[in-house]
Amino acid sequence: MALLQIAEPGMSTAPHQHRLAVGIDLGTTNSLVATVRHGLPEVLADAQGRALLPSVVRYRGAGVEVGHGAQAQQAGDPRNTISSVKRFMGRGVKDVAHAENLPYDFVDAPGMLQLRTVAGVKSPVEVSAEILKVLRERAEASLGGPLVGAVITVPAYFDDAQRQATRDAARLAGLNVLRLLNEPTAAALAYGLDNEAEGVFAVYDLGGGTFDVSVLRLRKGVFEVLATGGDSALGGDDFDHRLYCWILEQANLSLLAPEDQSLLTARARAAKERLSSKGKATIQARLSDGRWVNLSISAEGFASMTQHLVAKTLEATRQALRDAQLKPADVKGVVLVGGATRMPHVRKAVADLFGQAPLTNIDPDQVVALGAAMQANLLAGNRGGDDWLLLDVIPLSLGLETMGGLVEKVIPRNSTIPVARAQEFTTFKDGQTAMAIHVLQGERELVDHCRSLARFELRGIPPMVAGAARIRVTFQVDADGLLEVTAMETASAVQARVEVKPSYGLGDEDIARMLQDSMGTAEADLQARALREQQVDAQRLIEATAAALAADADLLGAAEFAEVEARLAALRAVAAGDDAEAIKAAVDALAHATEEFAARRMDRSIRAALAGRRVDEVMAR
Repeated sequence: MALLQIAEPGMSTAPHQHRLAVGIDLGTTNSLVATVRHGLPEVLADAQGRALLPSVVRYRGAGVEVGHGAQAQQAGDPRNTISSVKRFMGRGVKDVAHAENLPYDFVDAPGMLQLRTVAGVKSPVEVSAEILKVLRERAEASLGGPLVGAVITVPAYFDDAQRQATRDAARLAGLNVLRLLNEPTAAALAYGLDNEAEGVFAVYDLGGGTFDVSVLRLRKGVFEVLATGGDSALGGDDFDHRLYCWILEQANLSLLAPEDQSLLTARARAAKERLSSKGKATIQARLSDGRWVNLSISAEGFASMTQHLVAKTLEATRQALRDAQLKPADVKGVVLVGGATRMPHVRKAVADLFGQAPLTNIDPDQVVALGAAMQANLLAGNRGGDDWLLLDVIPLSLGLETMGGLVEKVIPRNSTIPVARAQEFTTFKDGQTAMAIHVLQGERELVDHCRSLARFELRGIPPMVAGAARIRVTFQVDADGLLEVTAMETASAVQARVEVKPSYGLGDEDIARMLQDSMGTAEADLQARALREQQVDAQRLIEATAAALAADADLLGAAEFAEVEARLAALRAVAAGDDAEAIKAAVDALAHATEEFAARRMDRSIRAALAGRRVDEVMAR
């Protein structure tokens, strides 16, 4: 009797066959691809034995060049040679730091920015796809076959638009995305399994364009992210830019041609890298107009001019520790990730903060890709001796707008993902048949101070009195950190849903500012929220009282009617003001004045309902 071979769709029919999956670190400066072979993760090199692929794409009249070749032509062809494209993913032109100093011809298109090149207008998604395509081809050539899928890493502070853009780039490159994995989590994964570490660890990830810090607890195969923080617009590029500005100041330069800007930026980056191992660096360059730049910079001078950038990373680190309710002394080890952590003054600052030397026994350029490869190997079904569970978190709270421009948080920041939370809301007016759902991201109490993610409408709500309808709104965040919101009226089961895909991401320092603002303005926010709540209560009572008077004013005597009218007018007078206590007092006064009126209306309603009915009929019901 023949035996059937049964397999999952897209998987091998041979259970012993190793499924080809990779982890990809799509970096701002360099990108890498890694896989697991013989139970161990390893970075895959190109034909020349180079592990790092510069994240640089050069467009030509015919064809495209990626990596080392493109990087070599950057100074000579800056408009068509795109580097650090990760900073443009999911963003508009106004969100790009130092855009005026970049040599690119930006197109401020609706949604995400685009770049005009000799090969046409290109989006950051298309540019990133070219990098991913080269990494896919490298992996397939090295592994000898097509890939089942890839885990691609993203900064923990990438918002929904930036994550969607990364996923779209992978799809364009012909990759099946098994998961988007936060970069610090990937690094912890590599360290946790390689070193069999347990306890609380901090991952300090300073890459070319982004900074992330995560605090994790590693315990018995569970990687639990306790808190995360950072800045999606702070990285090694900013250290380069500060040194570039110093060069302009020292050499008294201005109004440079695009090729000169690219040349001096490259010289600044080279000097920064040299200062990581030497006490001094020389910067020499001949500009297109014949001028000669010849400067020298010491390691101490470079550290001094970039100390404010290091301080920003330390403040985010302290905040992440506070969020996790930990002190630096509670951290067992600190993992350094990203090439920018090679700068000595960065390492010293981290060591001083935690009171211990950071862990550097895995190459900081490779550790993220190695961790991603391990996760890809697991998701592809190549089970090894060890299994583990990743419990990542969302960086900012998610919520909805309620009456009065208030924000009702549904999922608080640092919630473990994947996560689903539901909350019930109701209608504000009698007979309301539709509700506008406004999805927000941020820590503040008012809508104006948070980031709008999406809007949609729930229609077909059965007409009822205000407050009777039950609208259940469900937020679902998947393992990639992508959000879906569903709204349903529970009695009729009518529902609406939206996959949150904002047109582009948060501004350069929006996330850090949101967190700082939420802490620095907490008391003022609470006062503002209290005022809005009183205003909403006042408006609801005003409308209900006016409707009751229109229907049953005959139940009141002249003096009683005058009293209610006077209290109603007093509430209307203060409802639009900013004195929450005065509004509350007026609400209480009107509510007290209408208590007897409400009782009489109730009696009338009961008598009307029972009129002409026999006692046995009423009892039967």
